[in-house]
Amino acid sequence: MKKLWNNKNTKDIFAFCEDYKDFLSNNKTERECVISIREMAKKAGYQDLKELIEKGAKIKTGDKVYASNLDKCIFLFHIGKRPISDGLRILGAHIDSPRLDLKPNPLYENSATNIVLFDTHYYGGIKKYQWTALPLALHGVVCKKDGSTVKVNIGEKDGDPVFCISDLLPHLDRDLSKSAENKIIGENLNVIIGGMPVSGDNKEAVKAGIIKLLKSMNIEEEDFISAEIEVVPAGKARDMGLDRSFVLGYGQDDRICAYTSLKAMLEIEKPEYTLAGMFVDKEEVGSQGASGMQSLFFEDMIAEISVLMGENSHLSVRRALRNSFMLSSDVTAGYDPNYEGAFDKNNDAFLGKGISFNKYTGSRGKSGANDASPEYIAKLRKILDEKDINYQLTEMGKIDQGGGGTIAYITANYGMNVIDCGCPLLNMHAPWEISSKSDIYEAYKCYKEFLSGII
Repeated sequence: MKKLWNNKNTKDIFAFCEDYKDFLSNNKTERECVISIREMAKKAGYQDLKELIEKGAKIKTGDKVYASNLDKCIFLFHIGKRPISDGLRILGAHIDSPRLDLKPNPLYENSATNIVLFDTHYYGGIKKYQWTALPLALHGVVCKKDGSTVKVNIGEKDGDPVFCISDLLPHLDRDLSKSAENKIIGENLNVIIGGMPVSGDNKEAVKAGIIKLLKSMNIEEEDFISAEIEVVPAGKARDMGLDRSFVLGYGQDDRICAYTSLKAMLEIEKPEYTLAGMFVDKEEVGSQGASGMQSLFFEDMIAEISVLMGENSHLSVRRALRNSFMLSSDVTAGYDPNYEGAFDKNNDAFLGKGISFNKYTGSRGKSGANDASPEYIAKLRKILDEKDINYQLTEMGKIDQGGGGTIAYITANYGMNVIDCGCPLLNMHAPWEISSKSDIYEAYKCYKEFLSGII
């Protein structure tokens, strides 16, 4: 294996990661990711599958199409030379990340302090105390009864206000019986948004002022019922370390794999097999729902493409799925020098040592895991070794320490070969996560070779 850092490739690594940091900074929600992915795909020649279906158009070898669902997930397809029933080569990443969501009726004023807050419901697995005492931003949409939509993005631009969840000062936080996690409960993750009363006889004068500001944005208080607003860390992804070898940014689980998969997909020309890039929602909460991987949307889109290619049979769809090979492009835990007791040094992933393959995830006795076949792993090893791509075969921490899951077990239900494959992170699920620039670039190269190679 070659060295990841050398005079020849360091320039390429840094250049690639500049664009990656921009993607992270500009896409902090699933909707924002879908918009960006769709625009990048269009520039690369991808057409809207929905429009082709409506026209009754034909799809042929070389065509590129995309299909988005509820603006929360999007699939890209690049039609290969072989019949689609021969199977696809699939990269599957998720674009949702842990965060806080506003509740349906979020706005209230604390009568004792006259501070106005947003009530939130956390999304995904978080350490609640990590979300206090840091600048936060609001991203999302407000859908109004007249059919219009108001986009919300406050806290990212220079001059924007930011928001915050308060924390108890150490002078008063002497309850040693509670762990750090238990000192902050979900119902206390309330975001401070205002404290200036309006003049007049308003009973809740500060809330009245906030409602007035919302109206200036074309948002009524009742509109929150049909809104989707996410509370995320404010600020851009940054270089980390004196040598700038790391990226510090929000949402790298799993947008680090989404971006590298996307770049690989857009650069492939004349594939042998049909290629698919899956960018899905809801992985952090079990992949349920219409925009999650457990939805039938992906299967339906394969069926639609099959019809437009003249393979109009239920069996061709089943064969396409069963004969496919997939990399479940998802992150894993990096070995942390500050918490060595949670890791198995011989089997865990290290930052800066290349892309990580997890033969299985799940927890403890492989519960909830996809367990990739050794035959498939051997084929992948052959490709990666021939192309001199650095990779690691890893697990996620010590056996009984915990565990985690991905979308791999869902697509494996079709009978296809699938394995988890992504970048190791430090601070996973924290507001700010850490990745190695060299691993990011190696992931991109791995995904591209997977799509290019004939397995």
